Amino acid sequence: MGRRARGRRLQQQQQQQQQRPQRAEDGAEGGGKRPEGAWEGGYPEIVKENKLFEHYYQELKIVPEGEWEQFMGALREPLPATLRITGYKSHAKEILHCLKNKYFKELEDLEVDGQKVEVPQPLSWYPEELAWHTNLSRKILRKSPQLEKFHQFLVSETESGNISRQEAVSMIPPLLLNAHPHHKILDMCAAPGSKTTQLIEMLHADMNVPFPEGFVIANDVDNKRCYLLVHQAKRLSSPCIMVVNHDASSIPRLQIDVNGRKEILFYDRILCDVPCSGDGTMRKNIDVWKKWTTLNSLQLHGLQLRIATRGAEQLVEGGRMVYSTCSLNPIEDEAVIASLLEKSEGALELADVSSELPGLKWMPGITHWKVMTKDGQWFAEWEDVPHSRHTQIRPTMFPPKDPEKLQAMHLERCLRILPHHQNTGGFFVAVLVKKSSMPWNKRPPKLQVESAEPREPVRASPAHPTGGTAADPTELGSKAVSGMEDTDTAGRPENVDDSGSKRDGVCGPPPSKKMKLFGFKEDPFVFIPEDDPLFPPIQKFYALDPSFPKMNLLTRTTEGKKRQLYMVSKELRNVLVNNSERMKVINTGIKVWCRNNSGEEFDCAFRLAQEGIYTLYPFINSRIITVSMEDVKILLTQENPFFRKLSSETYSQAKDLAKGSIVLKYEPDPTKPDTLQCPIVLCGWRGKASIRTFVPKNERLHYLRMMGLEVLAEKKKEGTSLAQESTGSSGPPEDEVSAESGADPAANVDVSTDATVDAPLDASTGSSGSAPTETSLPR
Repeated sequence: MGRRARGRRLQQQQQQQQQRPQRAEDGAEGGGKRPEGAWEGGYPEIVKENKLFEHYYQELKIVPEGEWEQFMGALREPLPATLRITGYKSHAKEILHCLKNKYFKELEDLEVDGQKVEVPQPLSWYPEELAWHTNLSRKILRKSPQLEKFHQFLVSETESGNISRQEAVSMIPPLLLNAHPHHKILDMCAAPGSKTTQLIEMLHADMNVPFPEGFVIANDVDNKRCYLLVHQAKRLSSPCIMVVNHDASSIPRLQIDVNGRKEILFYDRILCDVPCSGDGTMRKNIDVWKKWTTLNSLQLHGLQLRIATRGAEQLVEGGRMVYSTCSLNPIEDEAVIASLLEKSEGALELADVSSELPGLKWMPGITHWKVMTKDGQWFAEWEDVPHSRHTQIRPTMFPPKDPEKLQAMHLERCLRILPHHQNTGGFFVAVLVKKSSMPWNKRPPKLQVESAEPREPVRASPAHPTGGTAADPTELGSKAVSGMEDTDTAGRPENVDDSGSKRDGVCGPPPSKKMKLFGFKEDPFVFIPEDDPLFPPIQKFYALDPSFPKMNLLTRTTEGKKRQLYMVSKELRNVLVNNSERMKVINTGIKVWCRNNSGEEFDCAFRLAQEGIYTLYPFINSRIITVSMEDVKILLTQENPFFRKLSSETYSQAKDLAKGSIVLKYEPDPTKPDTLQCPIVLCGWRGKASIRTFVPKNERLHYLRMMGLEVLAEKKKEGTSLAQESTGSSGPPEDEVSAESGADPAANVDVSTDATVDAPLDASTGSSGSAPTETSLPR
């Protein structure tokens, strides 16, 4: 019997293999010619049709009359590539100048494969021309020799955090959040992080303020995606960002110390970009065409409402929350907003933001909609839904029945962006303002009186072999939405060690028995005690200003030598110290100092790290060398230039300095508008007779481009060539420009001896990375 069954199975497999090519041909025939931008490489084409999708949205009338064909036509076209210029304002303006006057001009009248290249255009509604879109595909950018410079520019600037590849509609929620440098911001479902980086930029609008009062707490339920979030945020080198790992629908309520009293932390701004069915992304996520069904929306509605409710609870009175989805479905959009407004009993209201992004085309939210099951059955009211469907369809999915109540909600203030109006993806945004406490939060939760001392570290459970994943929407949707029961842990007693004592400044991970999400084990965050003998030599060597906030320095180890020193803002320190057992913190702080082996012989065991230099620089009063633009070019293109190669002004400053870590500062000259007009701060090392910069490769390339030097990477083993356009001399090969392709070269070099080198620290997990590469030492 077993042999017969195996024989039948084998016969069926052979028949299927014979039928496969025929089916593929049928699919190609039925779909007609392969459109431009369709998938290639031998995969069967996905036909961009879904009759149920068309029937559903035609019935709901979300598309203006007479525009249906344009709407469907736009959905079938590939999405244009969009990029956003990031970073500090002065640097952003220099990059924009470089793009417009160099790279975009080179694209004019350019033809690739017989087709004229369309010059990128600015997004009309994005402020200061800092966002652009182009129809250049990735394939053309990679393979066309004429576009090689432009492609290298995009890759390098993206890696160094100066440009972000981001979908146009994704840029809208942070803009409408209207965040300012003093705002406390929560990004509830943050990964992969493009919106988070926008929020960080808003905090650092003024480059001269190293520690803005505000901060961003970026959360995601998926542990693995949190590390993608860390990577994105680290490119912006901010001390005001913290990445945490929680289910957004039950994210804990935090507390902070205000003048010795514990108070609940309420956020000024909350971004609530919830998980959704994603039918607005059909232009880039081609799988949605065949997988789309109304069941996805029905399953996600409950989770979306719970996340939005949790966000509203944690918003400060007068604060602003943006709710957004990349779905066009009113079950995920207006239904969630209407239900949230109804349960808030006037505590929330929709803001009119129609004038805030001039140039953006959008459709007002709808006030009437119906609910459809996956098999095409429609229901106009909750009363029509049979009892057997009550687990799948909920009352909150329908519009309010009372016309006056519905009118008072002003659902028309919601924004629905349709793809054919401005050649974008589909999107939905609603901006909510909190007028008073939510009805169930009228009485603030009682806080247990706690001492102001920070907590003892708590040992985390061993890392689970698999990272955390997003919960199943069907399982999440079955749980009741309740704002009455607060899942915060305010008032939970502190953890102490066996002896009952606490250790200052140590913020350990949450206890394992409370942790429902698995993931990588994180090291604790240990703040440097005020009397730590490690700090005075640093303070003396760099002549740190008395205002330097040394209490904000932290390490990631409780034992052994402290190899890296990180820094957070005062406000984030407050959050960390007071919530170590409530939060699962993945990452926070920026690296400001790194230990040198035998560094004590240079009077200071720690050298400066480029990652945190813009935060640290305002507090440093010694070991600063002011350099000219020509000096910067030499320092960034030569490994260890001798003093005599630099200007006489630079030489006179360097000759009297003792060996060790230094700051190299370039100040723009406003009387020379053709030169670089943004300040540059670099970390370096003053050797016996030379100076070396410790700057990551992509950051080097960025500064060189801003000064008119083009770096061309040739595909050869010998290295790369540096074509100097503004100077007559040729520079060294690119492998001398930086010792490591992406890492700070000094992380792999012991500047005091060539006998040993330090292993680089892995930014994601805090563990040692691969074996270091030796490089030449400063002379």
